[in-house]
Amino acid sequence: MCDETTAETHDRALAARGLTRREFAALGSAAALAACASNGTERPGEQELVEETVHITTGDGLADAFFVHPAKGKWPGVIMWPDIAGLREAKKIMARRLASAGYAVLVVNQYYRSQPAPVMESFSEFMDPEGRKKAMALYATVTPESVTRDAKAFVAFLDGKSAVDTSRGIGSNGYCMGGSFTIRSAASVPNRVKAAASFHGGGLVGDKPDSPINLLAKTQASFLIAIARDDDAKAPGDKDALRKAADAAGRPAEIEVYDGDHGWCVPDSPVYNPAEADRAFERMLALFKGL
Repeated sequence: MCDETTAETHDRALAARGLTRREFAALGSAAALAACASNGTERPGEQELVEETVHITTGDGLADAFFVHPAKGKWPGVIMWPDIAGLREAKKIMARRLASAGYAVLVVNQYYRSQPAPVMESFSEFMDPEGRKKAMALYATVTPESVTRDAKAFVAFLDGKSAVDTSRGIGSNGYCMGGSFTIRSAASVPNRVKAAASFHGGGLVGDKPDSPINLLAKTQASFLIAIARDDDAKAPGDKDALRKAADAAGRPAEIEVYDGDHGWCVPDSPVYNPAEADRAFERMLALFKGL
């Protein structure tokens, strides 16, 4: 999860780029668009895409989400769980890239109980004290139990769409707070969620019975757990604990510390690392090939 130490990392990264928080905030979502364009994440000619805002009935209400998939054919479904700044343009950009590789991607608004997306236009808003206060209040409304209920509803939604190939498993990917939600998704509907990718995920390791690390044995999924180097520095034993738990559960898991700080995969993050983000994306594609 994003904490005060992460904020210090953000400040150092911005200083290395000659930017202040105020200047980075002024860039907003335009920074994400520029980062993706310059890094070649827009891939013309791969797949013509269809996208829409959808609304999904859950046990707690009506969840809004962004759904994107190739225009023709049937494809494996993927549930994307955003980071703490929620569903916004940067996440749509990431979803389009994954959809272009041949997936039907549902980017969910984990805060739908409080308000529709976007709750923030870009991650830069989280770096503002008021924005951080708002995000942390929203974060507190998302519980393990609610994620479990939501995951079941999101799987049912995907399975009901004509663009989704229900003969194949569903994947899940998540960032920051969403990293742990991928494991919860796999445990919620084990017969459908067959692959889960966590990128700089928070809250994966804990002592509670419902901590994600203790849910691995309840899944039928393969895992990619990509850990940020600063997160690893704060909790160096987590990767070993996750490896031990995955082995004990008999679940295939690729667990690696990447050369990027917390948030390195997300284009509107101050610590976005294009090279390591691309490497993580390719490893996710390798994982999802097994769906």
